[in-house]
Amino acid sequence: MFFASDNWAGAHSKVAERLLAASSGFASAYGTSELDQSVEAKFSEIFEREVAVFFVATGTAANSLSLASVQKPGGISFCHTEAHVAEDECGAPDFFSGARLATVEGALGKIDPKALATKIARFPQDAVHHGRAAAVTITQATEIGTVYSLAEIDAIASITKANGLPLHMDGARFANALVALGATPAEMTWKRGIDILSFGGTKNGCWCAEAIVFFDPEKAKEMHFIRKRAAQLFSKSRFIAAQFDGYFQDGLWLDLARHSNGMADRLRAGLEKTRGARLAWPTASNEVFAIIPKSSTKAAEDKGAKFYEWPIPESQPDLVGSDETLIRLVTSFATTEADVANFLACLA
Repeated sequence: MFFASDNWAGAHSKVAERLLAASSGFASAYGTSELDQSVEAKFSEIFEREVAVFFVATGTAANSLSLASVQKPGGISFCHTEAHVAEDECGAPDFFSGARLATVEGALGKIDPKALATKIARFPQDAVHHGRAAAVTITQATEIGTVYSLAEIDAIASITKANGLPLHMDGARFANALVALGATPAEMTWKRGIDILSFGGTKNGCWCAEAIVFFDPEKAKEMHFIRKRAAQLFSKSRFIAAQFDGYFQDGLWLDLARHSNGMADRLRAGLEKTRGARLAWPTASNEVFAIIPKSSTKAAEDKGAKFYEWPIPESQPDLVGSDETLIRLVTSFATTEADVANFLACLA
């Protein structure tokens, strides 16, 4: 009953097999192999246009270097108050970009467009003392399991375009959000105004595979140097390419996301029927946030369930009672129906 994080899950067998197949023989290094180039072409096919792709090892690297590529002296990047770049990346986006983050409020983990416009207005391009607006980043799916609708992305993009700012998407759980919306990769990104994407594979069945995707290759020229300087240019990058090759084969990446989302649906449905338990807020991806009695928390942990207690949101101080606990449950491609049933039985 491992619900602590989708990072706890291993690699899918088809991804592992493809990696093993690529491990023998010789291939040119630093992203120049035939496999690297074929996977980069696959990204263009998936997104229905020519894109520039840069493999990196972690989501933090993808986010930080993406924001670094669009920064300028005194630059400010805007993100949600609870965004991963602000809360869980140890200042890496600030460190690699030389800029700083400004957070924006919004319900259910999503930036409020009006609040964003107001915040951007505080940092005009001639604000020498305060800094100037440089970029906006949104997380899809969000840190609390919600998903921006296509219309909500449009609303954010209209503000960034009006202010001449690039829009980045942190897609650590990109596939989960995609299948939740029933959209295509193009519809959820560049057709909505996304300029740069951190494309995550690690949480959804890969070993260690993330990519930075530029939807305008002309704007990606500096990334070659930024990635090298950040020590993210792998000599044997074919091993990241191999993972993506297996990941994309026959739509595996979408099937894995559908499975993990489906297991989360089972959790949501079961929690709603469990006495003393309730959902903290509605989610649509593979993250579930529940409020359960503290006695149930201990009982489940004693029976081997793994999950995290979650901080009570500052905007909802009365959300959880004194005898209750807010927990986060994350499903993955490796979660089984039995895992879900056994966890719900622990609570019951």
